Amino acid sequence: VQLQAFGGGLVQAGGSRRLSCAASGRTFSNYGVGWFRQAPGKEREFVATINWRGGSTYIADSVKGRFAISRDNAKNTVYLQMNTLKPEDTAVYSCAARRSAGYSIYVYDYAYWGQGTQVTVSS
Repeated sequence: VQLQAFGGGLVQAGGSRRLSCAASGRTFSNYGVGWFRQAPGKEREFVATINWRGGSTYIADSVKGRFAISRDNAKNTVYLQMNTLKPEDTAVYSCAARRSAGYSIYVYDYAYWGQGTQVTVSS
């Protein structure tokens, strides 16, 4: 499975942005997917995750109520909708896929990683 995250850019505080994670490979729809982010000088941080069908999701407390994750398996794509963005959301956002159907908040549970996309929130 190959993943590519895109949709990042510069956005003003309070604005919205939708990131997409496009995957190649027929088995992508069988895998749980997660979004992670990493700001300069900080460790990679879990953001959101979704199971293979999209029926179960888990959102990090730091973005709960502002971010949402969804997927369209017909398009082999997972989305991260980001609303009410804050300067502290500035980071490189990456998507990752597991080799199993469930979701996970742990980096070590993910086998496939895509290149990230930069999101910069200006104050």
